[in-house]
Order: sequence, then C-alpha cells, then structure tokens
Amino acid sequence: MRISNYLFIVFFVLFISCEKDSQDKLTIATAANMQFVMRELTESFTKKTGIKCEIIVGSSGKLTAQIKQGAPFDLFVSANMKYPEDLYISGFTIKEPTIYAYGRLVLWTMSRSVNLSLDFLTSDEVKHIAVANARIAPYGIPALEVLKNEGIYDEIKDKLVFGESISQTNQFITSEVAEVGFTAKSVVLSPNMKENDNWIEMNINSYRPIAQGVVILKNRNDHREDAEKFYDFLLSKKAGKILIKFGYALNNK
Repeated sequence: MRISNYLFIVFFVLFISCEKDSQDKLTIATAANMQFVMRELTESFTKKTGIKCEIIVGSSGKLTAQIKQGAPFDLFVSANMKYPEDLYISGFTIKEPTIYAYGRLVLWTMSRSVNLSLDFLTSDEVKHIAVANARIAPYGIPALEVLKNEGIYDEIKDKLVFGESISQTNQFITSEVAEVGFTAKSVVLSPNMKENDNWIEMNINSYRPIAQGVVILKNRNDHREDAEKFYDFLLSKKAGKILIKFGYALNNK
C-alpha cells in the first residue's frame, strides 16, 4: 500500500472516531458568564447520569446566530431571556424557555490598592472601563443601566471599552488593558479568579433583573432524551446549590 493511501486511511479513521465522539456527547451552547459554573454542573450531571457533555462558550447573541444557522447544539444556556425567547418564536426550540437563575453584576479591578466604588470610575486614574457589548452580550445591558441610573454615564462614556462577550471583557480587566470593568459575579467567584478579590457587587435595584433562560433545541433530535435530563438537572435543587455557590440567585431577591 502506498504511504499516501495509508496516511489517508489513518486520517479518515481518526476523523470518523472524533466525529463519533462528538456525536456521543451532549453539546451545550453556554453563555460566557456561565462557563465556570457550567464545568461544575456538567461534571455533577455526568457523574450522576454517565452522559458526557461538551460546552461551547460564547456571547448569547453569537450563539443564537449560530443556532439559527444550524449549529449542532442540544441545549442553549443563555445569559438572558431575550435570545431563548427569540429562538422559541422562530421555531428552533421544543418549548418555551425557562428561567434557571438570576445573574448578579459586579465592578472589578486587578488593583489591590484601589478603594473600589462607582465614584472611582470618574477619577483621572481611570482611563478605560471594560463593559460587555450590550448588542450581543447581555451583561452589557445592566452595566449601562447602572451607569445611567447613578448619573455618571455622560461623564465616563468616553472611557468605555466594549468586549464582544463577558469573556473578552474579563480579559480587558485581567490584562489591565482597562483599569476596571463590569462582569458577572460568577466570574469573580470562580476558583481561578478568587485571589483577585477587589470587586464590589452592584445594587440590584440599579439595574433590571438578569433573568437567564435555558431551552432545548431542535437541531439534534437524536439527543432529545439526554437533553431533557440535563434540562431537568439544571432546574434541580442540586444544580441550584452549585449556581448559588457561584453567585447566582434562584429568584430575583
């Protein structure tokens, strides 16, 4: 057998193997604010059921666009209700979305010497403030609401730098491209971020509730039963305890 033919066969077998491995997993499109807690949730779910999970992380807006283009996802765990409701109305889900948790917004900096507050944003010391892009990343919306409701938006709007997702926003903060920024409470409570503990939680009365929704998608019907099991698990008491540990609330209080 010619070497080129042999290599082709080896590549083909590996490709089929990888494809089968992907097909055997439950694929969960996950909003970037949920990436850390989702790892623990899926580990707990797999331990309980034996069903393996693959997490695809991105901004809720971009994930929604991918789902509409036929991306092979089984569930969508969003950072708001807007995108799951859009998918439901457009016929991409098996039923209406359900709220699985409420997110919380924090202001975060890598500087340990800063006495962090909203007033700090107006100081000359701050040149850049990281915020998620509200058009596609839901956590950008409450951040702008806080700034406007506190009456400082016009004063600091030229300092804002926008991340395409909460993950990119976090990169701006952790790399200190921005001196300070807004992110999800789940991020600062994640195991690899806990040492960077200079953050303050925003008053929940200064922004509209961040209701986060989950839907089962129609794109891969052969995984429907497993998807329903994860859906039920996400709404269970066990998952609720994990969500609370990462700073989410199970009701808007």
